[in-house]
Amino acid sequence: MARIIGGVGTTHVPSIGNAIAKGLQNAPYWKPFFDMFPPVRQWLERDRPDVVVLIYNDHGLNFFLDKMPTFAVGAATEYRNADEGWGLPLVRPFQGDPAMSWHLIESLVADEFDIVTCQEMLVDHAFVVPMQLVWPGDKAWPVRVIPISINTVQHPLPSAARCLKFGQAIGRAIRSYEKDLNVLVMGTGGLSHQLDGTRAGFINKAFDQLCLDKLVRQPGALTGYSNHELVELSGSQGIEVLNWLAMRGALGDAVETIYSNYHIPISNTASAVLALESKAA
Repeated sequence: MARIIGGVGTTHVPSIGNAIAKGLQNAPYWKPFFDMFPPVRQWLERDRPDVVVLIYNDHGLNFFLDKMPTFAVGAATEYRNADEGWGLPLVRPFQGDPAMSWHLIESLVADEFDIVTCQEMLVDHAFVVPMQLVWPGDKAWPVRVIPISINTVQHPLPSAARCLKFGQAIGRAIRSYEKDLNVLVMGTGGLSHQLDGTRAGFINKAFDQLCLDKLVRQPGALTGYSNHELVELSGSQGIEVLNWLAMRGALGDAVETIYSNYHIPISNTASAVLALESKAA
């Protein structure tokens, strides 16, 4: 059966992609951020996932405000990115795993989640940048991928409780897959940030650190916040913590922290990385 080796939560700011493209990893502004990722890479080099289930939010590349699914799962043989207007170069295609995707889709529907199935799907910076951070360089991607998009853009949004349950359902689906695979679950976005309005540039370090702690020890505690409260505490784009919460739900009750770090700011965003090893049966 498939085994979840663990999960990674990380920032997906598009300016990170530009820094990678321009080779700025050792520039004074960027070095403290990029220095957060070697411990994660070392862990993944040791445990070697076969498949990455990556939970993120689309920013208008694949879905837009006229058609915004709450939950969408990719079922394609290949995923490509496209120009989003950030000046990011296109990356090599990602290989999908349609058989596993369809297993997840069928399992999630059986678990009473109404999802959109995408047999063709573009992936944006929220998917691409985290993959570049974890597997840098120009070699072929060493893993197959399954993109899962959660709406954090167009209200009404799914609640924190719903996203945690969604992640738990993803975890059950992965563990019931009959093939012998190592699976990594990723959740991307944030942490606290707001890009517009009177609170543009807003960062809440105290709440970010609370989230990082609760994600490890007591993820259910974060379901006590309404989405309006999450926006108030973390900014309008900080609601992307819902992706991290779904990732954490997939890992099961027992986890061990492999690595955690927090850095501010990166492009007016509170950036963080959290790598967790799953101890669930």
